[in-house]
Amino acid sequence: MIQNAWAQNAGGGDPFLSFLPLILIFVVFYFVLIRPQTKKQKEHQEMVNALEVGNEVVTAGGILGKIQEMNENYVQLEISENVTIKIQRQTISSLLPKGTIRKG
Repeated sequence: MIQNAWAQNAGGGDPFLSFLPLILIFVVFYFVLIRPQTKKQKEHQEMVNALEVGNEVVTAGGILGKIQEMNENYVQLEISENVTIKIQRQTISSLLPKGTIRKG
């Protein structure tokens, strides 16, 4: 009534085939997640390095302003007439076309 349990052959498998699914998952993650994120970070760093006084920008917090002064790490951003704030250069998320911010 009770059948005997026979051990299966434990040896003889190719070790490469056992790691193949793990390797394929890593390749998919690289092309879907890691590579695009690295490219995006590189583009952002190039944009931050190319900033100049007078550029109109948007910060990561959504504040629009015009660059008045800048140094290696910080930017003085005019957000309204006679109102400036000091922010880190890396928090600038995008560069706006000239004339986007209108004083009115």
